[in-house]
Amino acid sequence: MVSFILALIISLSVLVFLIMKLKINPFISLFLAALILGLISGMHLLDVIAVINNGFGSTLGNIGIPLILGAILAIGIIDLRAADVITAFFDKIFKGKRMELAPALSAFVISIPVFGDITNLLVAPIASRVAKLKNISMTTMVAFTGLGLILTHGLVPPTPGILATTLELEADLGFVIIYGLLTSFVAFFMTWFIFKKWTEKEFVAPLEKFSGVDDTGSKKHFPYILAFLPILIPIIFIGSSSVANTLLAEGTSLHNLMNILGDRVVALSSGVIMTCILAFLYKQNVYEAARREDKNIKKDTPFLQIIMESWVSRGLAVAILPLLVTAMSGAIAALISENEHVETIANSVAESNIPVILIPYLLAAILVATVGSITTAALTTAGILGPVLTLLGLSPEAATLAIGAGSLAVIHMNNSGFWIQLHLFNVNTKQGLKYITLPTFVASIIAIAFITLLHTINVI
Repeated sequence: MVSFILALIISLSVLVFLIMKLKINPFISLFLAALILGLISGMHLLDVIAVINNGFGSTLGNIGIPLILGAILAIGIIDLRAADVITAFFDKIFKGKRMELAPALSAFVISIPVFGDITNLLVAPIASRVAKLKNISMTTMVAFTGLGLILTHGLVPPTPGILATTLELEADLGFVIIYGLLTSFVAFFMTWFIFKKWTEKEFVAPLEKFSGVDDTGSKKHFPYILAFLPILIPIIFIGSSSVANTLLAEGTSLHNLMNILGDRVVALSSGVIMTCILAFLYKQNVYEAARREDKNIKKDTPFLQIIMESWVSRGLAVAILPLLVTAMSGAIAALISENEHVETIANSVAESNIPVILIPYLLAAILVATVGSITTAALTTAGILGPVLTLLGLSPEAATLAIGAGSLAVIHMNNSGFWIQLHLFNVNTKQGLKYITLPTFVASIIAIAFITLLHTINVI
């Protein structure tokens, strides 16, 4: 057992060193860390490679198509300029007051199917224009826009880490979405209430390139509900399927229909189809945005080619690194799960005085603090705990959500999204630690407290 713990510590230390110090690509770094973990654990080289192959392939098979569909959906949302419409909706809701909530809640919604880094690129210009117009500090904007983004990124599938963790632990995907959304909502507003005055004490102006007049004045706005539909349809389908499995008799026509619609591939495909329909209704928006993003698109480019070629190509380009990193994280999780000492370690932890719901949370928090990757932290934790959930007395849904909350606990300088937000929101490193790391940590605490409450009253 001691040798396995030592192997785990060494492999994770190597992973941090390769990514942080040597700046080696995360995929290669994860692969090398997996090899080191297996070899130090006493496995034969060929056995290590076999487990890595199986873990990588299994994870890729589970999340590959949903991730690619999510990336295509993201490109469609970008080209439709749906983020502007969603922000305008929240602007109307808040009647021009507490306007930091408009881009924050936009990020909260958009980040559900869209990768975090892309969501940053979508909402940062909007947040900057709102900040300029309403004289709001970018410290406030980065705190709450980043918070809205990261909560649903870490707690609500189909983003890569929480989706792969859900599947790894065989949790009900619909219930993870429903309770992940609820937990994210509670954590966001409680954290906003705690920090809303504090973030205003320091003023930082937005970047000039974002804070000017919107250069897409010719774009056509469309009804608010249409902007939300591509995002809401997959969530509704998957969530309804889980509810149907609980309430409806198995084998009935409605039960079978809801199961079909609730399949993650069918649900996300439905979101993509809705985005395509909107694209044909609002071609002007798509033509303008697509030509800026893809230099191969000309004025005479057939519209169908934009959807079937440009969207898919750009979506694949966006998806490939998250896809490979998530799959390789799954390989590390498989190596951990294969080790005979995992159950012994879990027994020792179970016999301690630590509340069981905190075990996945603390483990994910430690891993994200050291590794930096939310996905790697979540999947590594799932690999450790997956074989012993029954022993710990945790449901897969409770463990998945606790891991998700823990994977958000310590977002700092070894996280790529941290640096992207510093650049886009015009804050320095010290301000980033104050206005990104601290609010996210508090939100993580609130999230695990709420998850603990749900677990205590046997909701999850």
